[in-house]
Amino acid sequence: MEEAVESANLQMTTISNHYFGDDDPDEPALSISIIENMKEEYGLFVWPCSVVLAEYVWQQRLRFSGASVVELGAGTSLPGLVAAKLGANVTLTDDANRLEVLDNMRRVCHLNELNCNILGLTWGVWDASVFTLSPTILLGADVLYDTSAFDDLFATVTFLLQSSPGSIFITTYHNRSGHHLIEFLMVKWGLKCVKLIDCFSFMPSQKASGLSGNLQLAEIILNTEVSS
Repeated sequence: MEEAVESANLQMTTISNHYFGDDDPDEPALSISIIENMKEEYGLFVWPCSVVLAEYVWQQRLRFSGASVVELGAGTSLPGLVAAKLGANVTLTDDANRLEVLDNMRRVCHLNELNCNILGLTWGVWDASVFTLSPTILLGADVLYDTSAFDDLFATVTFLLQSSPGSIFITTYHNRSGHHLIEFLMVKWGLKCVKLIDCFSFMPSQKASGLSGNLQLAEIILNTEVSS
């Protein structure tokens, strides 16, 4: 019975390849291979927001060389892995209770010959792992999908931005119901958006053709004008 379950799991596993750099389609400047598992609802599938954020990291690559990067809710970790390929010091994080996702991160890093730190980090939980981080850039792809988790996410983002003055949070998300709740929470947690763009404005046409929906990218920082 156990062998049958293992065989079924293997059949659900696939490797997707992601390419960056359009000068020569046959020889991309950078490529990342991702292990996906189609039976997983969230953590082990490359979602469109992850593809978009990874492309943005590539296009903004000068910002990432030598940067200290933390990806929140990383899942299959495509944006963080691109940052690592570009020379960033990367920590990939996801819910500490999702051991299968954290284990998949290790396998993907090994597959791509990348040395990233893997860390269980549950939003809103103040354990030792949170205090070890001091990122200059925070990444989050489609982390704004469950409204019940928004406060915990923004609390964690705010803490990490405070731990590293001048740091920034870059996130991509589906704008499903307007920005009102996100704007409210940014004010609540002393954050402000310094860039908000339509993701289709920078996606290469061959990648944009496979995407749908109202995809947004935001760059968020601490609002230093808010009195403490």
